[in-house]
Amino acid sequence: MIDWTRVEELRAEIGCEDFAEVVELFLDEVDGVVARLQCAPDPTRFEDDLHFLKGSAWNLGFEAFGALCQNGERLASAGNPDSVNIEPIIACYLASRATFLEHGAAAPKPGASAA
Repeated sequence: MIDWTRVEELRAEIGCEDFAEVVELFLDEVDGVVARLQCAPDPTRFEDDLHFLKGSAWNLGFEAFGALCQNGERLASAGNPDSVNIEPIIACYLASRATFLEHGAAAPKPGASAA
């Protein structure tokens, strides 16, 4: 579900303080798109929304969520946005988000210094 190696690579690349900011921005932006998909899904926006979500997901190691977004994006870009099932994508995001936060991935590692 989560590519923990990617999470640690990103944290090492940008430092703990910046990593926390990236996580906060990621959650804020992705939560907003996911909320819109839940409340007011618009198949004409699926290709763009899922492309954005895919890139964001893979950047932060949300591997399963990114793969589902990619599959939905492909359907939408092939002219089949009505065949995209948004509910499993949302469910995967919520589960991935919970797992990520439960494991304290957003918090700096004990003893780590900000780079």
